[in-house]
Amino acid sequence: MNKYDIIIAPILTEKSYDGIADKKYTFKVAQDATKTQIKVAVEDIFGVKVARVNTVNVDGKKKRMGKYEGTTTGYKKAVVTLTQDSKTIEFFESLA
Repeated sequence: MNKYDIIIAPILTEKSYDGIADKKYTFKVAQDATKTQIKVAVEDIFGVKVARVNTVNVDGKKKRMGKYEGTTTGYKKAVVTLTQDSKTIEFFESLA
């Protein structure tokens, strides 16, 4: 698995913006990615030092359109915490 296949997209919400000051960044990652693979991918792509990775599987939301009912697709979310002496990720700095 390629490192760019592991990190799919950044998650940009109000809660994730609050973590940027503490060097916590949130990403949507591949379902079968492990914490070690996520750590290596973030370090290689952004050139930073990762202290900790927390993951959570997010279930899809229930949706209804008329009489038809279903769910949106679920995904895996990773909250990556950088070390204190690590540089910040520049992509998020322009957003904060």
